[in-house]
Amino acid sequence: MALFRKKASGAVLRYVDFGSHWDTEDPFLFASHHRDEYPKGNRQQAPPLDMIGWRNLGHDYKKHDGFRMYHGKVVPGFPMHAHWGYETFTVAETGYIDTFDTEGNQSRFGFGDAQWVTASSKYQHCEMYPLAFEDRPNPNDITQIMINLPLEMKGSENRVDMLWSEDMNTVCHLDGSGRKTKIFVYAGTYGDIYAPVPNPGSWAADPEHGVKIVQFYMEPGAEISVPASQKNVSRNLYFVSGGSAVVAGFDAVSGYRLKLRPEVEIPIKNGDEASRMWLLEGAPIGQKMSSFGPVVLKDDMAVRQAMKDIRNDEYGVWPWNIIDKAQPRGAPRFVMYADGREEYPDGRPEGFEPPEKRNIQCRE
Repeated sequence: MALFRKKASGAVLRYVDFGSHWDTEDPFLFASHHRDEYPKGNRQQAPPLDMIGWRNLGHDYKKHDGFRMYHGKVVPGFPMHAHWGYETFTVAETGYIDTFDTEGNQSRFGFGDAQWVTASSKYQHCEMYPLAFEDRPNPNDITQIMINLPLEMKGSENRVDMLWSEDMNTVCHLDGSGRKTKIFVYAGTYGDIYAPVPNPGSWAADPEHGVKIVQFYMEPGAEISVPASQKNVSRNLYFVSGGSAVVAGFDAVSGYRLKLRPEVEIPIKNGDEASRMWLLEGAPIGQKMSSFGPVVLKDDMAVRQAMKDIRNDEYGVWPWNIIDKAQPRGAPRFVMYADGREEYPDGRPEGFEPPEKRNIQCRE
């Protein structure tokens, strides 16, 4: 149940709680954050059988022993499922995600990497969370943000793009007291940082639409000031973890969304715990659309037809041998595109130790 509180300043328009699923505003459709404390993996890159055999495998959303299996029956995650009519942006902060799709793309990414998927027409993929390490726990922290496509882009080419952690647009801000805030700019302009969106046809790719996807990691007591934005965007700050913070004079706690006035600067002073926040901004697409399940299209008739197509062709278009496929044990971070191109961000096709985070220089 959402809890609203009276605004404390003209900059905070609404204050509402959220769980693992976040309410969003146009052009965003939906967002979610999952944190699971997976144990050591076995030779199947799965939890031990005695930890999962008694669960409701295939639909396990209740945390037991610190983790969930979701729709996975061996490896946790989401076996083959559809997306149609929008984009997904997924960041794996810790742990790995293995993906395979109907276009023929496959990947393993994690430890700060991100993937941008344009599912403008019928698109299916699996996203599995392999427990790649047998000698230590496999914590997994994933955020996924769904961005709508305008009607004229629905039905265009599907595509997958990778954003490797080594190439992220990142800065470390040092406040007057020497406390740090790491700022990850995934899309749009933040101050003097610009992160281009990989698909030029995306609503987020046009600077006039003012789309921003930014994440803040704030040390205890750290202070930053979020620059003013253009007036026509929706602007929401998601306080994902930490204790408390003062946002534009408003006393906020983690687990809450703050709808912010876009055209004013937003000072943030963190409390006594390290905090993590996401900023989502963007001008609304403003087109009437219909949605059901994994489909967002023009009207109800188009959605019904799409759902029928998905049901009729569900397994016929899947090019892989199983619907919950994971990469082999020991696989590194990589992507292999349907056209045969390959990328190994750390330059090593062998080995799979987690990459070191890029050394981010701090500045005042």
